[in-house]
Amino acid sequence: MIQILLVDDQYIIRQGLKTMLESNPDMRVIGEAENGQRAIDQIPLLQPDIVLMDIRMPIMDGVAATGAIAQLYPDLKILILTTFDDDEYVSKAMRLGAKGYLLKDTEPDELAMAIRAITRGHTQLGPGLFEKAIANATVPLVSPPSELAQLTPRELEVLKLIAAGSNNREIAEVLFLSENTVKNYVTNILSRLNLRDRTQAALFAHSLFRDSNFSTES
Repeated sequence: MIQILLVDDQYIIRQGLKTMLESNPDMRVIGEAENGQRAIDQIPLLQPDIVLMDIRMPIMDGVAATGAIAQLYPDLKILILTTFDDDEYVSKAMRLGAKGYLLKDTEPDELAMAIRAITRGHTQLGPGLFEKAIANATVPLVSPPSELAQLTPRELEVLKLIAAGSNNREIAEVLFLSENTVKNYVTNILSRLNLRDRTQAALFAHSLFRDSNFSTES
């Protein structure tokens, strides 16, 4: 059972989300909060698996709350669910530790699938949001360029496709590999470059190769 904490300043939105999410037999809303600070206060008691976080809220907004929660509870998953797709909101929330960013017009089935994927360790971005996630990103290199020498030529190809926004299935199709093989390559890349997830890998690749001869175009 996926235990969910809803964070939104509008009561009617929280109630609608609760009804919708609990129509899934594997999900339960265990708590609600009207702002980021209230969410942080409830986490030790409720111990949710995932936090659905709005952006604009009084007292503490969703971006600030995301950063604080990621620092205090690094294993807790955060999914931003908001009406705002501003470049700065998207990129900052993802840099601070959110595992996903979706808009409130997302279809219920897609939201449920995103929640399941994030609890399994994947990153989820709504349509068109990958570009926004990297638009204002100025991510310092977490490892020196020389560490790229640890990657095999195939892993470099996978990294290039991650940077281009391809998911595992698309990478598998382009490189004529199985999805499981691609997953193994992604795991190796993240481990060797000391990166947290594929979003950080994409930001890393764009930052590293922006001014080099390496192209992130397929």
